[in-house]
Amino acid sequence: MRAKRTLTEQTRRSQIVTAAIEVIAAGGSAQASFKAIAEQAGLSSTGLISYHFANRHELIEEVGRQILETFGDFVLERTQGIEEPAEVLHAFVEANVAFLRTHRSHAAALVRIKQDVAPAELTRSDQDRLADVLRLGQANGVLREFDPHLVAVFILSIRDGIVRQLELEPDLDLDAAGREFATLVDLATRKA
Repeated sequence: MRAKRTLTEQTRRSQIVTAAIEVIAAGGSAQASFKAIAEQAGLSSTGLISYHFANRHELIEEVGRQILETFGDFVLERTQGIEEPAEVLHAFVEANVAFLRTHRSHAAALVRIKQDVAPAELTRSDQDRLADVLRLGQANGVLREFDPHLVAVFILSIRDGIVRQLELEPDLDLDAAGREFATLVDLATRKA
């Protein structure tokens, strides 16, 4: 792989990744053939995808990486500067719901990738970041004692469940879901 890509190459890769997100969100990674992605992107040939990605696996990993980067930036923007761990956790929950509202395809694609092909590092990085926040809250004495890794898994499972429910119920009340999500997280983590 060349170290430096031209602006045209960067634009084409971005176009392909954006199309792959939509295809994966709609039908899962199993449906994300180069043909389906090329059609979604309006490309004349799958060869344009092959030029930028060695294979489907590489493309799907890049999609997952970019979604996590977008999600991470989105959450960081909404939690940066908050010092108190319980407030960080609350802001994290709110940011997740806001991300679902504004980046529904990204969230659905990420859940499907984790479910279908689940590169372990993709799942673990999501869990590890949240577990670190939980550990900090425990160290500062504001959160009860629990296994931070397991609680991070549970919290992310609830979030992923909301994403799946949005597929079944596109007009799901995200405000109500966000309130219940926040309540569940608070009840699961706060000191008695």
